[in-house]
This record gives sequence, C-alpha cells and structure tokens, in this order.
Amino acid sequence: MAQRAVWLISHEPGTPLCGTVRFSRRYPTVEKRAKVFNGASYVPIPEDGPFLKALLFELRLLDDDKDFIESRDSCSHINKTSVYRLLIGGGELWPVVAFLKNNMIYACVPLVEQTLSPRPPLISISGISQGFELLFGVQDFLYLNQKNDTELNTKLNQLPDLLLQACPFGTLLDANLQNSLDSINFASVMHSQKQPAWKVGTYKGKPQVSISITEKVKSMQYDKQDIADTWQVVGTVTCKCDLEGIMPNVTISLSLPTNGSPLQDILVHPCVTSLDSAILTSSSIDAMDDSAFSGPYKFPFTPPLESFNLCYYTSQVPVPPILGFYQMKEEEVQVKITVNLKLHESVKNNFEFCEAHIPFYNRGPITHVEYKVSFGQLEVFREKSSLIWIIGQKFPKSMEISLSGTVTFGAKSHEKQPFDEICIGGTAYLKLHFKILDYTLTGCYADQHSVQVFASGKPKISTLSEHDYHFVQLYRKLISSDYYIWNSKAPAPVTYGSLLL
Repeated sequence: MAQRAVWLISHEPGTPLCGTVRFSRRYPTVEKRAKVFNGASYVPIPEDGPFLKALLFELRLLDDDKDFIESRDSCSHINKTSVYRLLIGGGELWPVVAFLKNNMIYACVPLVEQTLSPRPPLISISGISQGFELLFGVQDFLYLNQKNDTELNTKLNQLPDLLLQACPFGTLLDANLQNSLDSINFASVMHSQKQPAWKVGTYKGKPQVSISITEKVKSMQYDKQDIADTWQVVGTVTCKCDLEGIMPNVTISLSLPTNGSPLQDILVHPCVTSLDSAILTSSSIDAMDDSAFSGPYKFPFTPPLESFNLCYYTSQVPVPPILGFYQMKEEEVQVKITVNLKLHESVKNNFEFCEAHIPFYNRGPITHVEYKVSFGQLEVFREKSSLIWIIGQKFPKSMEISLSGTVTFGAKSHEKQPFDEICIGGTAYLKLHFKILDYTLTGCYADQHSVQVFASGKPKISTLSEHDYHFVQLYRKLISSDYYIWNSKAPAPVTYGSLLL
C-alpha cells in the first residue's frame, strides 16, 4: 500500500488555467515499483501542468468545457467512485483518486501492484482506500480551525515536513497530520532539554563550521576503437561543527553550476535527519537524462562533536580531466615508448602536483634511457625499473604534452625486480598522480549563504570564500585515484560499467 504522488489543486474559475497546483509530492521509490509491477501498461506520473489540465478536464471544471465528449460524458462512463482515468500524452493514467471540497481538489495516484491490463477491480487495490484516508486527513488538517487564507497558506507550507513523518516514501503511517505536527513541536522542545546518549559532551567556545569537499577521479583509458574508456568521480563532504548547545541543528546545501554533473549514489551520515527522496533515488545505474536531479542538495543534521563525513557521492562527468594514450613496443632488450597527455580545457590548470608513473614489470634493471620530453622532466629509477615524468604545476598553453624514448634493460633478477601477473609482455600501463586545490570536477560547492545554523550562538561559517581561518586547510580538492592509461599496442584488462563495481 503506497502512493505514487499527491496533489492539492485550488479550483479557480475564470482564470486562464481554471486552477493552480498549491502542493505536489512525488515518491520516486514508489514510481520505480510501479514501473516493475505495471510492466507494459505502466504510465509515468506527469508534470504538474499536464496533470492539472487533464484532471480539470476529467472533472468537467474547465470554463470552456460545455460540449458533449463521448469518451468522458457517455452513460458508460458515469463515475460513482471518485476514481478516474486521465488521458495524458497518449497514455491512460489510472487509478487517480480525486474529489473537490471547498474549492480545493485533493488528488493522488495509488500504487497498483500488478499489471493494469486488464484493469483489476477497485476492491483489490489496497492503495485506493489508503489514498482516500490520506486525502481526508490532509483536508481535515487544512480546514480545522482555519479562519483565513493566511492560516491556509501556513498549513500548506507545513505539509512537506508533515508528510515526511505521516507518509514517508508514499506509505501512510498516520492520517491525522495534527499528530505529526505535535510530534515535531514536541521533539524540538525535547531536543533543547535532553542530551542524547551518543553525544558525550558539549562544545564551549567560539562557534565555527568547517566544510571540505574532496573528489577522487578514477579512469581506465585504452585508446582503442573496440574498448570504451571509463571514468568516474567519487566525492566526500567532510564537516567539523563547533557549536554551543546540546542539539544544534545545521543545514548545508551543496550546489552545482549550470553545467555541473548531477550527484548520484548519495550515502549520508546517520546524523542527517531528513532527505528529499530525489536525492536518495539518484543512481548511476540508471541512464542519465535531462530530468536528473541537479540540486541543490540539502542536508539537515545534528552534528557530532568530532569531524565527520557528511555524505559520499558519485558522478559521471562528461569527460576525464586528462585524456591520453600510451604506446609501448618491445624490441629484444629494449622498449620504445610514446606518451601523449592532454588537459581538458574546462579543468583548472593549476596543480599542487602532477606526475606520470611508468613502471616496467617483469624486466631487469634499466641500464640506459634515451628520451625526448616536450614539457616537465623525467626521472629514472633504474633498480625499480620505472620512470616518473614530473609534469609540475601547470600544463603549457597548448594543454598538450608528449614523451617519447627508448629504454634498455639489463639481466633480470627475480629477487629485486618488480613482478606483476597482469603486466606480462606488452601489457603495461601509465598511472597518473595529481591534485588540484580549490576545485571539483563536478563543480560541486558549498555556499556560505546556504549554510543555516540554529544554535545558541551565531557561528562563523568557514567555506570557500574565507581562507584566513587557520583551522581550515583545504576546502575543495580533486585527487587522482586509480587513473590508468594502458598500452594501446597490447591486450589490457577491461572494466565495464561503474568503476565502483
């Protein structure tokens, strides 16, 4: 028993649309279940505009709706149950529970846990009775002791928080919303009086809040037409909140720029008190589309005393920060190598460090190296059979650099030389190591004005725009992690899908 979506619509005759959506709530987790249960008969929940138009048409509440329409007005479609079907976008959304009371239309779409073709009897759909109970509960809450429009607007603004408790994830727990309101008010009082068992002490001193966003980018690049390159960003948001009071409440909002990559697979710390369902259901398993939730990502929480990881996330950015190819060809005791690296134009060209490590496994020590490098410098570690190309802190203006050369090896010693079961023969890789400060690949940032704190003192918010606080070392940074470029002239291990799997 669950609801896919809930609406409150004010009926306004004489206006262009004849109505306004005053409140709507969708439950993405229930929607995914509906897609599985309904199969080929599944019709997605529409946006508010198309739903409003279709519902007013079906309820005969449009001003210009005076003509007889057989599909709606014939004797075979007389409705006695307040359960309707809406024709939207070529599909038929059913069942829609709706009724009009005091110029307010209450509507919801219950979950049907089976195929809709043929249409099951209403008595077998438990979500319909639950939907009526929820809508009647909302109606009682809105108009109980309601004296004017101001009080109505206040109650409508309270609905999002109340439904988090009364109907979490679309499942009705308590139709009496006043109980939920009383519970929220009581909890706020109790929090100011009683210290929780998990919080061993309280902070005394100057209030401060510190936020740090760290993103690690992984990549597997092959420079081959039959193998797709893969890359992924994994982010961590770390917080330290020094605030007076037993149970201070903090809300931090993470934002993205216009072209930012949506955050996915978000996991939060147990101290987070509530979340928008769109944040929880944004998954890298699903195909990305224009409707992907792109924030702001709000995290209300009661912080512990120590530094903690507020949340983790992944993101599929359009391109890797550094794209390259590596070619290695064996010739007896020598190998010829060619490396090309290009920094994407959208990436900040200011590194704390940037190096390319080129190991040569299952070979003897390096005895001689001839090379040509367009930028940076090359260090040779003879006994470890490896090269390190130190690129430095910036790429040149062309954003592209190259390395070529010939490496000669001596006799192999099994005791000293590096060994690897994968890198046999021509199978070899180059691994990039880099760090960029004050930057994230997704564009994710915490804005000082989007941090809200409810405590006894007014905190100093330490975020990106304030660098003069000695207790904050790094605010945003991008770090390479498992960033491999494989030899395109030989076989290489292949990764498919998410790099996290």
